[in-house]
Amino acid sequence: MLGSGLSTQVGASVAALAFPVIGPAGVVAIRQWVAAIVLLAVGRPRLRSITARQWRPVVGLAMVFAVMNLSLYTAIDRVGLGLAVTLEFLGPLAVALLGSRRLLDLVCALVAAPAVVLLARPQATTDYLGIGLGLLAAMCWAFYILLNRKVGRELPGATGSAAAAGLSGLAYVPVGVVVLLHHPATLAAASYALVAGVLSSAIPFLVDLLTLRRVPAQFFGVFMSVNPVLAAMVGLVVLHQRLAILDWAAILVIVGANAVAISFGGRDDAAHHNPVPVEPCDLVHGVP
Repeated sequence: MLGSGLSTQVGASVAALAFPVIGPAGVVAIRQWVAAIVLLAVGRPRLRSITARQWRPVVGLAMVFAVMNLSLYTAIDRVGLGLAVTLEFLGPLAVALLGSRRLLDLVCALVAAPAVVLLARPQATTDYLGIGLGLLAAMCWAFYILLNRKVGRELPGATGSAAAAGLSGLAYVPVGVVVLLHHPATLAAASYALVAGVLSSAIPFLVDLLTLRRVPAQFFGVFMSVNPVLAAMVGLVVLHQRLAILDWAAILVIVGANAVAISFGGRDDAAHHNPVPVEPCDLVHGVP
């Protein structure tokens, strides 16, 4: 699990090294192509067997894939890796909180809210567009989770996720062509983007799939909530992006609220729903 989290964040930091040459859109296009190849190879979806009704949530998931990664990578380019990933993790936290009526979850929300305000506090160097894009990535991740549940119920195994990744990769073909024609990629930039695709998509998907065969999904979710801390540490070491002490404190508070919400959320539902098997889980972004 630690290796998966580090792989994801190191991949994002490596992607940032290519931003000056091909920009976030160029990097995301290459990453989407890598993700599509990996998921189509692993999922091996039988596209002809998917009905029109089943295609609707798959298309929605593909759109979420495309917007989420572009908004996140653009946010990383503007506000840094640690802050962007922390803002993105508000998506799973919001889903956990809104789907529960527990008093503890309300407390988590009340604790996390001031931390978010602290991260977005006005400063001379505050990039409000970057913060907005991070929040857009969070909203996309929330929809990603909800759509994944529907796709997982409609289609077996990784069929829906693979089909969505394929559609998203296909949608980025014209985007990638236009971007790369206007901003030709150097060998180094192309290598960074490819490495980012492998580290942030291929490795986490395969490693997380193996991990969930050995640990409970709930524990997995709690552990993955430390990703903002890993992102801040990787951003400091690889990209030399320094955060203020208050920013570190806010990140730790949000991580703590996320971990508590995941740890204690959903227990009330356990008596009314059957456990979700490992096979239909989509783990591209570390969320079962």
